[in-house]
Amino acid sequence: MIKTKYDQRHGGPYDRGGADYYYRRPFAPHYYTGGTGTSERVNADAMTMNQLDAYRAGYDAAADLGHEKDWG
Repeated sequence: MIKTKYDQRHGGPYDRGGADYYYRRPFAPHYYTGGTGTSERVNADAMTMNQLDAYRAGYDAAADLGHEKDWG
């Protein structure tokens, strides 16, 4: 099986997917062109297939590891 390497920069699609899972937010592909919350947000309708794949990979990787914030 070939594993795809994704850019894991803060604010990128992979990072945002993992963060959404961690904070128990719904699956909603997006990323930021620069830093999270301090640059332009790009939503799913303007993302490439590779960016959508990266978001899903980040979300799924966090889910596979069980990484979720403990709000308790």
